[in-house]
Amino acid sequence: MKPISRIMIAVAALSLLVLLFVPIWRIDLQAPQYPEGLYLQIFADRFAGDVEKINGLNHYIGMGHIHDDMFPEFAVLPKLLMALAALGVLAALWGKRWALFMGLVTLSLFGLWALWDMYRWGYEYGHNLDPRAAIKVEDMTYQPPLIGHKQLLNFDAWSTPDIGGWVLFGVMALLIGVYIMEIRFNPHK
Repeated sequence: MKPISRIMIAVAALSLLVLLFVPIWRIDLQAPQYPEGLYLQIFADRFAGDVEKINGLNHYIGMGHIHDDMFPEFAVLPKLLMALAALGVLAALWGKRWALFMGLVTLSLFGLWALWDMYRWGYEYGHNLDPRAAIKVEDMTYQPPLIGHKQLLNFDAWSTPDIGGWVLFGVMALLIGVYIMEIRFNPHK
């Protein structure tokens, strides 16, 4: 691969380490009684934001208590991100197009797994309600949206990438661009 391609791959790989320090995903809640809104940020190893306020509200409708220990992924995700970054740097040093392709496949599978895992958690969290909850609405589930907006009773809920999510999308876009550039300008290598 061209030296510029290898540099871009290394920069993309090292950018994955940013996800160890910034929030990756965000859920915002807004309701008349909370005009300033509530938010939950998901980092690679913890939750942040208005976790206790959200837990207090969720108690009334029978949702589980959100806490870091409920996610075994928080113990694994930082190590996985470091491994992905290291593999990306190795692919840059090696300079083989197939290594870049395998990195793209691996990163794509990681992204799909992360989205599936968030969906699975949201489904369990929003459907497995305590039958002794103070507030019950017939046939109502409280699964937060995976991406985008959803109305949950009088709350508007938005689920969007946070800084780390956008970094991850940027890394993937850069790697796809490098791969396309390498195929276009070096088609027989």
